[in-house]
Amino acid sequence: MGLARRVLGPIFRLQKSLLRQATMNITKSLSAVLVLAAAVTAPAGANAQAPAAQSVAPNDYSDGAAWLCRPGRQDACAVDMTTTVISADGSLSRETWSADPNAPIDCFYVYPTVSTDQTTNSDMTPNEAELRVVEQQFARFGSVCRPYAPSYRQVTLGGLMARLGSTEDRGLDRGIGYDDVRDAFRYYLENDNAGRGFVLIGHSQGSYVLTALIAQEIDGQPVQDRLVSAILVGAAPTVARGQDVGGSFRTIPLCRSAGQTGCLIAYSAFRSTSPPPENTLFGRAPDPSLSVVCTNPAALGGGSGELHAYLSGSGNTIVGPRPAADWVAGGPAVETPFVSAPGFLTATCATNEHATFLEVTVHGNPSDPRADNIGGDITPQWGLHLIDVNLGMGNLVDVVREQAAAWQ
Repeated sequence: MGLARRVLGPIFRLQKSLLRQATMNITKSLSAVLVLAAAVTAPAGANAQAPAAQSVAPNDYSDGAAWLCRPGRQDACAVDMTTTVISADGSLSRETWSADPNAPIDCFYVYPTVSTDQTTNSDMTPNEAELRVVEQQFARFGSVCRPYAPSYRQVTLGGLMARLGSTEDRGLDRGIGYDDVRDAFRYYLENDNAGRGFVLIGHSQGSYVLTALIAQEIDGQPVQDRLVSAILVGAAPTVARGQDVGGSFRTIPLCRSAGQTGCLIAYSAFRSTSPPPENTLFGRAPDPSLSVVCTNPAALGGGSGELHAYLSGSGNTIVGPRPAADWVAGGPAVETPFVSAPGFLTATCATNEHATFLEVTVHGNPSDPRADNIGGDITPQWGLHLIDVNLGMGNLVDVVREQAAAWQ
């Protein structure tokens, strides 16, 4: 009942505010919050026991239909990533984007909880939800690495609700979804990798699954030599307090420079004006000897740095459309899928009495025509979970580019 109150309480409070947003569908918005709730029901560590085997037929990852993205295809990663760059004076310019078919390394992505299938676990038929999250969180990495994104039978919204009302194990880093991702990763290693370096990228449920995968399949194994980095956003991997290793992984340290390889980047974002409250859903370690990881994508070595965010220009988010922002007062509407605003956002890793987190500061200026704020909030305990990946996207792509060069 404690977990149910912690997750459902803010949802009920959120309903009142959603009712005031005429452009949003209440059912979809409530679903969005519950979808995100899946992430925080998972345990923070993945190094205790191997995930339990499931008595279901495995997926056939030799079938291209089992993948959202693979190199050289017109698929979920072959989307328009054009960006409107908005300067502080309100002037607009366009930034184009293209994938690199000859990228020297690979990226393997596991997406967050987005399935609205009416079953405990999703099916293997992608719908708009899966396509949308790939656009927002992964396709842009195609400029620096070959993209691999398996479909998997993740825990759905309905599956989460069923678990909240039962004593069933709520961990999302195990079960059918984990087995699918493990099988897809093994298939990738055996049939596609050919000794190349790879980056693992996940968010929310995807990060919890990858945390378990790394602990069971990579950490301390020969394949670790090919791990360029792991980017696990919106989850809770841990390290021994005051150290760069230990906790979730035995031998994989935190990334402290862009040229470092074989390391971990992880964070959960909160506004500087709304830090994690006592009932935060992110940033708390399960043991006082551990700390939740925060590596600032804008300043891996520590301190503050400018976020090179790629935010939605159309109002699209990982959980559905929202009203598009008015980015320039009295100016033309943004017509590209993404927006970037130089000098608008900075971040630093911070710790308060409740959590360790990525503290994001918005540098709005009422005297200039550019917007003064961003969206992405749900309730205070969620922070900026909706746009965790978008906030650091440009920085993360740059880091992976440098890591690829160093790994070679």
